[in-house]
Amino acid sequence: MALERRTRILVLTVLAVVLAVVTYFIWPRPSVTASPASNGKRAAVTAEANATPSQEAPAVHLPALGEPRPKPVDVERNLFRFKPKPAPPLPTPAPTTLVTPPPVPTGPPTPPPPPRITLKFIGWFIKNGEKWAILSDSTGRTDYGREGQEIQGRYRILKIGVESIDIAYLDGTGRQTIRQGG
Repeated sequence: MALERRTRILVLTVLAVVLAVVTYFIWPRPSVTASPASNGKRAAVTAEANATPSQEAPAVHLPALGEPRPKPVDVERNLFRFKPKPAPPLPTPAPTTLVTPPPVPTGPPTPPPPPRITLKFIGWFIKNGEKWAILSDSTGRTDYGREGQEIQGRYRILKIGVESIDIAYLDGTGRQTIRQGG
């Protein structure tokens, strides 16, 4: 029993010493020498920091530091202006000739143009030898029609082309060409 106890104490003591040695080498401490940088800039900075006082330093004129500073000049400054102020415009002479105003149109005002047709030309197909157009509106409703036929009770298809369609209101106003896809 006593032998086992001594063995345990000896093993614990050896482990404590090994732990102390490992901790000593792993513990962070300030480095005495700086590691060299890969681009060489660190070496130049270190050389300047370790310069001896015998090297010449730039001259500092201490009496000039105590002199009064120049006063700022009163000038209008605008940080957002990049050009000098333009010269004021020359005064215009009074007109000597009589200027007539443009004629005012008389009669009733012209009516506004009809609103744009908001249909979308999807494509076309041929059925029984006739060309049919596929049209869609903003609600997703799809209409089919051939040349000369009414669409939605408001429009008339005038001509169906390969990539576009000519369409107008039933009264013939507001003629538009709608390209395929929009």
